[in-house]
This record gives sequence, structure tokens and C-alpha cells, in this order.
Amino acid sequence: MTYSDFTLVQAKKAFALTEQRLALFENIVPLTPSTWLSEALDIGLELALTTASEKARSEFVVVPILFELERRNNKSFAIYSGERLDVDKERGLTGECDFILAQNKVAHTLQAPVFALVEAKKNDIAAGLGQCCAQMVGAQLYNELEQNAIPTIFGCVTTGEVWQFLRLRKQEFAIDNKRYYIDNLSMILAVLQNIFDNNLTTSHRQDP
Repeated sequence: MTYSDFTLVQAKKAFALTEQRLALFENIVPLTPSTWLSEALDIGLELALTTASEKARSEFVVVPILFELERRNNKSFAIYSGERLDVDKERGLTGECDFILAQNKVAHTLQAPVFALVEAKKNDIAAGLGQCCAQMVGAQLYNELEQNAIPTIFGCVTTGEVWQFLRLRKQEFAIDNKRYYIDNLSMILAVLQNIFDNNLTTSHRQDP
């Protein structure tokens, strides 16, 4: 079994997680996208929707948005694309992740702490929740094994057009009760910035 085999029900049972649906990002301020990003997405969305593959959505939609976040934060985190996160094969915590975000500036090899994961799906957000949840558990364990744990791991499942954000704190798995849409790009950027800021301030610290 690998990350991609998990349904949400299976992931919650396998890793003894509770589930909540919460407003994860309240009072966030929209961020105006750069001209570069707006132009890139004008082209990327058209290409992604015509090819309809997960790879296209990753390359033409998700990547420019993650690059925008990286540029806004002076390249102070690393983006790993298609990296394997093999942590515990017996528990199914193994496999490739579309995007891993980690708090370091060196992107040659994966380094802890991992603070967020993004999974691109063709047209079914719900089908990707179990996979992303398992990846978040894998990231949490990876950080612990690397002795660089942080309190919160964030996740996101996206079709490129729709973005569903997730949060993991120890055994508490939360699904944002709001979905974000690409026609409101400024709010997607605001959420991603909030995720980065949250983990920057809590790095190297565990909840009591």
C-alpha cells in the first residue's frame, strides 16, 4: 500500500485520526497576484483544461502559484516536485508526492521540516483527500524521525480550479469548511502565505 491507495476513511482508521471541518483561515487579507502570475495562469489554465491530465494541472497551474509564493518570501523555502516521501513502508507511508514544501533553501535533496504538501487531481477533490491525508501523516513522522518536528502540517488537494486545504496537528485532522477557486486567486495566495507564516513562527517548536 502507498499514499495513493488510501481513502480518507482508511487513512483516519489506519492512523487513528479524528476529523473536523473548520474555518482554518479566518481574517486573512487577499494578496494581489503579480502581473507575471496573472499572465502565466491565463495561458496555463487554458492548456491544463484542454489536456485534462493531472500532470498538466501541476505544471501549468500549481507550479506558477507556488513560484509566486516562493518569490514573495525571498526563496526562503524549498519546493520539491515529484519527490518520494518514503517513511514507513509497513504502514503505507511511502510513495511520490506532487509537491512538498519544506523550510529550507536547498532544494537538491529533501530536508526537514516539511510543512505542507500539495496534490493535484483531475476533477475529484474528494478522491484525493485520503492520499493527501496519508502524505501529511508521512510528513509529520518524517519530521519527527529527522528530529525537526513542527506542530502543524498543512495539505492541499487541487484540480487547478478548486483548492481544498487541510491541516494535521498530531492526531487531529481538519478539513477547511471553505473551498477556494482560481477566479479568486488573491485568496488562494493569502491562504498559502498564511500557511508559510504559521509554520515559520512555530518552527522547531511542538505544542505542549
